[in-house]
Amino acid sequence: MTRAATLAEIAREAGVSTPTVSKVVNGRADVAPATRERVEELLHQYGYQRRRSNSAPASPLLELVFHELESAWAMEVIRGVENVVREEGMSVVLSESSGRLSLGQSWMDGVLARRPTGVVLVLSGLDEAQQAQLTSRDIPFVVMDPAGDPGQDVPAVGTTNWNGGLAATRHLLDLGHRRIGMIAGPRRMMCSRARIDGYRAALETGGVAFDAALIREGNFYHETGYWAGLELLRLKDRPTAIFTGNDLQALGVYEAARELGLRIPEDLSVVGFDDLPIARWVGPPLTTVRQPLTEMAEVAARMVIDLARGNPPSALRVDLATSLVERSSTAQPPTAGRH
Repeated sequence: MTRAATLAEIAREAGVSTPTVSKVVNGRADVAPATRERVEELLHQYGYQRRRSNSAPASPLLELVFHELESAWAMEVIRGVENVVREEGMSVVLSESSGRLSLGQSWMDGVLARRPTGVVLVLSGLDEAQQAQLTSRDIPFVVMDPAGDPGQDVPAVGTTNWNGGLAATRHLLDLGHRRIGMIAGPRRMMCSRARIDGYRAALETGGVAFDAALIREGNFYHETGYWAGLELLRLKDRPTAIFTGNDLQALGVYEAARELGLRIPEDLSVVGFDDLPIARWVGPPLTTVRQPLTEMAEVAARMVIDLARGNPPSALRVDLATSLVERSSTAQPPTAGRH
């Protein structure tokens, strides 16, 4: 069917006018939620796809969507995307899905109305219906550090989280630590699970039994690093080292240790994950796993622009390497080498 016939067919089946269907296609807000949902179902059912050659050109915008915009982590990603779009003569639009890991309709309406060149979703995921919405409007998208499995057909950029968890824990084992705690991120997120698995693999290969009592789940913010750090450090047989799922949680552990009168690294070693700029300036400077956030964002931005130009990527899944950055927050455990 032609585009006009498709819209007319959908309008008849939905019991609405063709202009109403057009409003849904273009992300207009003045459509009742129930009508919008019905029209979207029919768009998906008919396999409707707008062809840009038959409509207005896409805006020279790259939409960057975060589940939330409250950390220095996001600034590193923004910097990477900006590096690419500046070269392309484009602009960046930032969207937030209100702190939820599933994108809200209001966010999607904004994208459909702006009709950007492409979308990069960070630490988020798209369900089948949301993917269909973007695909039907011919808006390419790439997921960066996806929260869940994005699917085999979804372009995604990540990092070697498992290797990072392995390297961080091996570093502590090599220093002589055997009671190694971990404060992870949310287990529903792929990156968190991979870092936990790397931690467990390092313990296993190092001949150290895994102890579930030394694991806490956090949310990648200072507060959970602090509260979980207090719990771990108040254990009768407390850990001599803690590996955290990101640098912000590591800073929370710093505060917990200070409150309990423990020195870093003399009494407690701490390893973070991300290598945010602040990691170099805290006291003591933080040993951490570098996640190449800026480079990941650059790759994702270039990938989505290539897709918009009709150039499919050579690989749908790209994982950039992590690396351990040793600073002053790790040392031998208190009893090691002291006789």
